[in-house]
Amino acid sequence: MIAPLLAALPMLATAPPPLDDAPRPNLVVIFTDDLGYGDLSCYGNPTIATPHLDRMAAEGQRWTQFYVGASVCTPSRAALMTGRLPIRSGMCNTRHRVLFPDSTGGLPASETTLAEALRDLGYATGAVGKWHLGHRPEYLPTNHGFDSYYGIPYSNDMDRLPSAPSGRVAITEPQIEYFNVPLLRDTEIIERPTDQRTLTRRYTEQSVRFIRDHTEGDQPFFLYLAHSMPHVPLFRSQQFEDVSLRGLYGDVVEEIDWSVGQILDAIRGLGIAEQTLVVFTSDNGPWLTYDQQGGSAGLLRNGKGSTWEGGMREPFLAWWPGTVPAGQVVPDLGTTMDLLPTAVLLAGGEPPSDRILDGVDLRPALLDTGPSPRDSVFYYRGTELYAVRLGPYKAHFITQEPYGQNTNRIEHDPPLLFHLEHDPSERFDLSADHPEVLARIRRLADAHRATVEPVPNQLETRIPAD
Repeated sequence: MIAPLLAALPMLATAPPPLDDAPRPNLVVIFTDDLGYGDLSCYGNPTIATPHLDRMAAEGQRWTQFYVGASVCTPSRAALMTGRLPIRSGMCNTRHRVLFPDSTGGLPASETTLAEALRDLGYATGAVGKWHLGHRPEYLPTNHGFDSYYGIPYSNDMDRLPSAPSGRVAITEPQIEYFNVPLLRDTEIIERPTDQRTLTRRYTEQSVRFIRDHTEGDQPFFLYLAHSMPHVPLFRSQQFEDVSLRGLYGDVVEEIDWSVGQILDAIRGLGIAEQTLVVFTSDNGPWLTYDQQGGSAGLLRNGKGSTWEGGMREPFLAWWPGTVPAGQVVPDLGTTMDLLPTAVLLAGGEPPSDRILDGVDLRPALLDTGPSPRDSVFYYRGTELYAVRLGPYKAHFITQEPYGQNTNRIEHDPPLLFHLEHDPSERFDLSADHPEVLARIRRLADAHRATVEPVPNQLETRIPAD
């Protein structure tokens, strides 16, 4: 049964009572790039071996209806960091869908990030990996609440050099010298071009070092590990060459799985497993136009760049031995925006009250004391609201394929309507059968749009061409 309209709006929902007896945890967020819903063996992939993630799922929770804030990199990362839909921070755009090396904008200083909120509560904070929320110094992680940063500032296919092959060849047959992507420590470039063959390994080493350096004493820590892959171009270290039945893409994912194993082994070995919450997810669905070098959304429709399920529903694992129930499959709704209020409340603080938050408190579902309070999801493409989920139903007001051919924008009146629990592949339109459901979702969409205020768009401003 669909909940009342106002209860479906995250920013208006009544928060569950605080769970005061929950311990104050360390937090590790592992965020991959362009990983599909069907790319892990614990989510049904038959040829990509992910034993460490499978163990993480067996020792914790595996969520089956978990979403990101957008179907491409920059706005999705902004949603995770702020607990807000990117339309509220200006971190989305219909034409320039992500930030580029010639972009001059970034995540505004007025936004409160997860790192800032936790640092204010006494946490040590570290970011490792891909940032993509602005590469100018004022936008880098060390100016958004992180004590340290090691990683690349935007996607690994950017800064392509003029000497690189044109078209798709540079992506599908890549060399490290084709992409002049910088590797940063804090705000300083320490390598350019980045040797992407060793990025996953080096991110892992930096992450383990951060955890070890912040284990002793009473100060909790927050580590944000954002892998650059399996976003194309695909690179892996020599140890993982030709190890996967799935080919190059599988090699890359299996190295990420190894990385997760290294992180969890370090936490276990340091004796802090029962004080540490680790979550794993990705920024958006698979980049399907890259064929075998792209991933799979499994039974979900479409992938990266779209507002079909394959673009925005992601794997999500939560691991916290002794607190998060082991082996639990969670069918409740959740989003990356929920991590900010949930983590801040677990840390003993209060989420920001001076702005609209789109995230909700997932502690009841995470700690198995009740259901998730979320029962709606808003699917944006750029600055437009394309679809809305309410309970099990999803209405598409607009559809558009993400890349390649047949990318015409189509407005639907009446909207397409799918029952996602019966039909996760979005094959059977039920709009003619449930006009009352469409009416409720229309009212929800109108109520949501009324909360959105215009802000400067951060993705539009670019360095003028010579």
